[in-house]
Amino acid sequence: MAAAKLLEVIDLQTWFTTEEGTVKAVDGISFTLHRGETLGIVGESGSGKSVSSLSIMRLIQSPPGQIVGGQILFYPKDGAAPIDLLKLSEEEMRQQRGNNIAMIFQEPMTSLNPVFTCGDQVMEAILLHQKTDKQSAKQRVLQLFEKVQLPDPERIFNAYPHQISGGQKQRVMIAMAMSCNPQVLIADEPTTALDVTVQKKILELMADLKKELDAAIVFITHDLGVVAEIADHVVVMFQGRIVEQGKARDIFLDPKHAYTKSLLACRPPLNDMLRKLPVVDDFMSIQQEESGTKTFTQKNESIADVLQKYRLPANYLQDRRAKLYQQKPTLEVKNLSTWFPKKKGFFGKVKTYTKAVNEVSFDVYPGETLGLVGESGCGKTTLGRSILRLNNPRSGQIFYKGKDLLEMSAADLKELRKEVQIIFQDPYSSLNPRMTIGNAILEPMEVHGIHANRSIRQEKVVDLLETVNLHADHLSRYPHEFSGGQRQRVCIARALALNPKFIVCDESVSALDVSVQAQVLNLLVELREQFDLTYIFISHDLSVVKFMSDRMMVMNQGEIEEMGYPDEIYKNPKQAYTRGLIEAIPQGFLK
Repeated sequence: MAAAKLLEVIDLQTWFTTEEGTVKAVDGISFTLHRGETLGIVGESGSGKSVSSLSIMRLIQSPPGQIVGGQILFYPKDGAAPIDLLKLSEEEMRQQRGNNIAMIFQEPMTSLNPVFTCGDQVMEAILLHQKTDKQSAKQRVLQLFEKVQLPDPERIFNAYPHQISGGQKQRVMIAMAMSCNPQVLIADEPTTALDVTVQKKILELMADLKKELDAAIVFITHDLGVVAEIADHVVVMFQGRIVEQGKARDIFLDPKHAYTKSLLACRPPLNDMLRKLPVVDDFMSIQQEESGTKTFTQKNESIADVLQKYRLPANYLQDRRAKLYQQKPTLEVKNLSTWFPKKKGFFGKVKTYTKAVNEVSFDVYPGETLGLVGESGCGKTTLGRSILRLNNPRSGQIFYKGKDLLEMSAADLKELRKEVQIIFQDPYSSLNPRMTIGNAILEPMEVHGIHANRSIRQEKVVDLLETVNLHADHLSRYPHEFSGGQRQRVCIARALALNPKFIVCDESVSALDVSVQAQVLNLLVELREQFDLTYIFISHDLSVVKFMSDRMMVMNQGEIEEMGYPDEIYKNPKQAYTRGLIEAIPQGFLK
């Protein structure tokens, strides 16, 4: 017997008015959600996924946005006539939100109020929608925190958002969404940038809660591995429209539309070795007309044909490794430790430390990419920052081309910055919002006196933008005028401005769409070959590290768990911790 309808979206249209004209963010989409079902909505940033979910919740801000047409029908559990959410008053819609339809927003840090404790924020939702007193509401919150497997619920209840981890914040958001037992749960990128192990627990938790409440989930993501793992049906969105939808197995095993094929092919494969990743252009030709609208034509390419085109030659890895490891190391790290004060006594004396990096030793060779992988808190970022002296190590030695970085003066370190650079995790926060991207790239050249005059430097800025596939007319734009992938390219251009030889890439693709991620990873590989660069590539995504790296180092609790060639570690991990990371990678039908 077919499951009952729970939500039906019919010809939904949500448009935005901008200086350039009307943007049809959602342009006539239709889909149905049944009770007990998980519906996955996938697509790149700008495809209309999040706007669709905000439209269902009636959270589109007007102006500039407006729902201009369509129906959103909610079917009550008691069998009563469906309710058209678009015809409800704001007060009536407020009763539906939280009670019947709830949402987990994409950014838990920005969705949670920093001046209220986590417990108070969840309790507020219960007090608003249910007739209960504060004591009963608090007990309900503690039960929810226990249900979403938060450690020490009482402590989390009294903690502020900045005092808990990203995974814990996401669990608080899930508890808030589930606080009134909704029938429809909309999850907008709820696992983006989370570790694979935390992500696995979050997905299992949501599946358990769906079953317990006899509810349904709309799961929005750009990660097809996650969708393949949890979704019953899939909707693929592109430029505000649905280009393909159907059962998850059918979509993943036999995609019909070129765009769906491109999203599947862009993922770094676990069981294949490629010299570059496929991108959307391999499957579609997209052209922008003078009116600003984009048109596309599908290419008659199969995923298998494109992958075959980019597969590594038979002896490539063997020849590359022989060339790399006959050289002297460019970086030698010996017994490096970086500790942070954890607990202080009455007189300010440190009693205990967090050993973020503890007695770590390894080498990096010229032209090599060393992948650094592990969960949040394992010490990856602290290790990268310690090598660059952005964190001061407690003990150990760091030799770069024979010079001990820990013995260098401030003047020598400034000189070293020309050669050793970092690409930070969040491109938006690492760019000055009041500075054009042209000046952001120009600034390090001026600080270090690179090139004879400003005119030559400006020419170099244009060259760098073109190197990272941006254009000269982008020079005068500000960071907020770019997409996430474009901002990351700006950060790469800025890192290249000083002609470095060694770059630490710290989670530089973790929050990007899979298609944009593929473009940035391909760019990093091309730049490595073009400029003879050496990378330390930090990521929690093991498939990305496997594609990028010559060798892989797995970290856990500040120490090295395992080190070796990525393909060998994937096939035969020696440590239980590494096996756990690999097993947590969501693949579903894509295995």
